[in-house]
Amino acid sequence: MRTKPKWSPGSGVKILGVALTDDDSWVVSAAGPAIGICPNCGRRSRSRHGWSKRSLQDLPVQGKPVTVKLLLSRWRCAHQKCERQTFTDRLSTVASPYARRTTRVTEIVGLLGHSTGGRPGERLMQRLGMPVSDDTILRQLKRDAAVAHRNSEIRVVGIDDWSWRRATRYGTIVVDLERRSVVDILDDRSVDSAARWLRNHPSVEVVSRDRCGLYAQAVREGAPQAQQVADRFHLVQNLRSAIEEQMSLSGRATGRAILSEDAIVDAATHRRRARLAHRQSRQEIFEMLHALRQEGLSYSEIARRTGYERRSVAKWLAFKAPRDRRRAALNPTSPWYFETFLAQCWKEGNRCGRHLFHDVKQRGYTGSFSNLERLLGVWRRAERERVDDVSPTALKLEPVRDPETGHAISPVVAAALCIKPRGLLTARQARKVDALKQGSDAFAEMRRLAMRFNGILRGKRSAPLDAWIDDAIDSDIIPIMRFARVLRRDIDAVNNAIELSWSNGQAEGQINRLKTLKRAMYGRAGPELLRARMLPPRHTN
Repeated sequence: MRTKPKWSPGSGVKILGVALTDDDSWVVSAAGPAIGICPNCGRRSRSRHGWSKRSLQDLPVQGKPVTVKLLLSRWRCAHQKCERQTFTDRLSTVASPYARRTTRVTEIVGLLGHSTGGRPGERLMQRLGMPVSDDTILRQLKRDAAVAHRNSEIRVVGIDDWSWRRATRYGTIVVDLERRSVVDILDDRSVDSAARWLRNHPSVEVVSRDRCGLYAQAVREGAPQAQQVADRFHLVQNLRSAIEEQMSLSGRATGRAILSEDAIVDAATHRRRARLAHRQSRQEIFEMLHALRQEGLSYSEIARRTGYERRSVAKWLAFKAPRDRRRAALNPTSPWYFETFLAQCWKEGNRCGRHLFHDVKQRGYTGSFSNLERLLGVWRRAERERVDDVSPTALKLEPVRDPETGHAISPVVAAALCIKPRGLLTARQARKVDALKQGSDAFAEMRRLAMRFNGILRGKRSAPLDAWIDDAIDSDIIPIMRFARVLRRDIDAVNNAIELSWSNGQAEGQINRLKTLKRAMYGRAGPELLRARMLPPRHTN
């Protein structure tokens, strides 16, 4: 049996002794090499200047912590022209300079921090006999991410956005689609940051993205040499959204006609009638509350009987007549501020909301597109009330009911069935599709276009796409026409999506992982830490 220890934490380290302390932990005494090598000039030295001591945490023994008490020498450099006069032994295989743990323990800390995070990693390291605080684990994780090796030859990337806070703040994720790993995490969603990242990686040849125009502009600015690929899943989803929008227009005509001046006058009349009806209802409420008060009821009793708040009852009874609500003064944020100009454009035949939005923005409009659409919707409803048959080629969409239950088929279900091939439909779904095709000419036309579009995506040939876009624009179905026009504006990326095999599926999966990590880390999930957790772990061997 051997009595002398032959184990060593690294080359050049000699074990002097091993002892078990009172706190049930092991202490290993060791000494450095007998000859020093200058890190600057590389010369050997035997001239000892002094001693230095280091205490390193090492791997445990049977669950008990191990501490290596290392005695190192400080040497004088024998080379007269060397800038370094003295130096200490550098044991790169044992520990990094100024480190408090050996290299193998540091690697375990980084791997556990990358997999579990701070506090779970702290509990696990404590159980394994290597006590480390959660802050230390996170610091080590960030250091590993800062010095991790980055492969500069990135050819194919996928770019997508993710939400720090939904509808408020977004970030950007960049994924190497060839290696199926995250390359970088950007803490904002902007053209400047994405274009800057692409300029720093000139080897990028293909960029897969969703239909967001922001990233398309970033690729054009940062990597003009790269091919843009639109994601096929988002193409199908945008088509489904267009179909759902059309199906939600139950009983509405999709043709376009010139709104007459009488129709605009009728729309204003409808607004005046609505205001008068509202004023009449306020008069009735006023009279009811005063009648109850004249009966001797208290404010609280009147509030209990009517359901109004006591404070509201007191306000109504404080006046002798109902007060009209003062209409706020119009300003450039309201489309009614430009009602005269919009009415003139409407009578001249300019009916496209996006075109009118662009024109009115040139005149100082600062509101949103949806606010403008509400004004145009009033005029469209007034027009439909006056015109029974807008266009002989207009497709009518009547509500269709399920042949089995008799319930109306919702637009969401109809849109999902419209893009689903016949071979994947169940028997019940097939009966719904047949009922929708018989009861709605618009659905039959949209299903025919959807099946053709799916065939083009699966056929790996982009040549038939131009004909499909022309047929979709000629269909007179407004949402489908809008979808086809957007495809034409992004035709190069759509053609690449059909012909190339790349997609943004890997980026979507990485976003799911990012959301899980972000929620698990709660408030500590800052950009630096989230990026360190998402990047691949650094391996030292």
